[in-house]
Amino acid sequence: MPPQAESGLLLVVSGPSGVGKTTIVHRVRERLGGRFSVSATTRPKSASEADGEDYLFVSPDQFQRMVESNAFLEHAEVFGRHAYGTPRSPVDEALEQGELIMLDIDVQGAMQVRARMPSAYMIFILPPSDEELRRRLELRGREDEEAIDRRFAEARREIDLATRHDTYNAFIINDDLDRAVDEACRLVEARRGTATIEQ
Repeated sequence: MPPQAESGLLLVVSGPSGVGKTTIVHRVRERLGGRFSVSATTRPKSASEADGEDYLFVSPDQFQRMVESNAFLEHAEVFGRHAYGTPRSPVDEALEQGELIMLDIDVQGAMQVRARMPSAYMIFILPPSDEELRRRLELRGREDEEAIDRRFAEARREIDLATRHDTYNAFIINDDLDRAVDEACRLVEARRGTATIEQ
């Protein structure tokens, strides 16, 4: 099949805070090409983040207008404070052009995407253990103990939800970053190869 006729693939990668999912998504993109869909959020930007690259940082009013205009593929409120959403138009555009487009979203969002786009390929990144996840959250140094406790509790709920439902096609344990990236790339290439054969 000629390359221009290849079908696009929506890759959704999820995992709890601190598990390394964002790094894995960026490494997969470096290796396989495609686009990284940037989520919109109402949470404040940290010093290490760039607007439009890590997230689209918007006000709550802007976010609500986007919800009302059906501009999101999925959206959710996290921890009862901040909202996150995936703008729909860049995803549709990439798929129409036969490209690989990647989303880094939580389990709630992934469930919404699965319902709306059953052909999406979904990977959940797991930590090697609860202890290692807690250690990684602490090493980030971005939050106080109370916030880390909340993120850790939420992470365990996310893992439980992801493993109890059939939303995800594959699970990868990030005990070694290079190995996790290799596995993600292998899975995506296999899926794209299958998708190409079926056309």
